[in-house]
Amino acid sequence: MVTSAYSIAQLATDLREICAQTKVEREILSRARPLARRAALAKESWLKQHMYEADPEQGFGVHLLHEEPDHTLAIFAVSWLPDRGTPPHDHGTWSLVVGVDGPEINTFFERVDDGTRSGHAELKKIGEKVFGVGEVVSMPSGGVHVVRNETDKRTMSLHIYGKHVNFTGRSQFDLDRQTETPFVVNLA
Repeated sequence: MVTSAYSIAQLATDLREICAQTKVEREILSRARPLARRAALAKESWLKQHMYEADPEQGFGVHLLHEEPDHTLAIFAVSWLPDRGTPPHDHGTWSLVVGVDGPEINTFFERVDDGTRSGHAELKKIGEKVFGVGEVVSMPSGGVHVVRNETDKRTMSLHIYGKHVNFTGRSQFDLDRQTETPFVVNLA
């Protein structure tokens, strides 16, 4: 297991190189997955105490660590308040999420409607998994999930996106109302 220093700047350089070599999402995710894990396990080189701060209304804190000038290759540290999480959402881009401090539950969904009715979405739960430190969730564009921290402590994860999520036109979903609305997060 590689746990030596691995900075966010080096991660961004490595991701930039991968994305220059291929545009195939599955290949990007496959090649970037071990880098995401390496960065999470080398948290001493980048994680600061203030990154545990979270927006109480939102339920989590989003701390930008890197973003390209055109909003691609965005990297965030995301802190999760106890017993809080996200609504079902997509990212509008490929993504990698890796546990840094504490477990987080990811519930995965697939869209079962055809997406032609504006503001309408029907989702079906397809799985759930608890991800811990060093475990990586990789999602191609279009993947939908919920993240929850069901512990009594703040947790932390490292998020890597093909594009900054506030610039992708991503959506959040209401399962009961079967609605789809824009999902923009507040940055710390």
